[in-house]
Amino acid sequence: MNTILLIKEIYKEGFKNLGNIIIKKYFKAFAWFSFIMFFIVLYAFIYRLSTGFAFD
Repeated sequence: MNTILLIKEIYKEGFKNLGNIIIKKYFKAFAWFSFIMFFIVLYAFIYRLSTGFAFD
């Protein structure tokens, strides 16, 4: 019984912060992706304004 509890405790310690690391990396990547997409849209809008595109 002690061996099972020890294995359970080692498993818990090994994977305790894994979820937080994955979530932090995901949100950091999503933030960078969002900033890049925003600047692409901003560039396209300014390009259309400077070339005289008719927004009808």
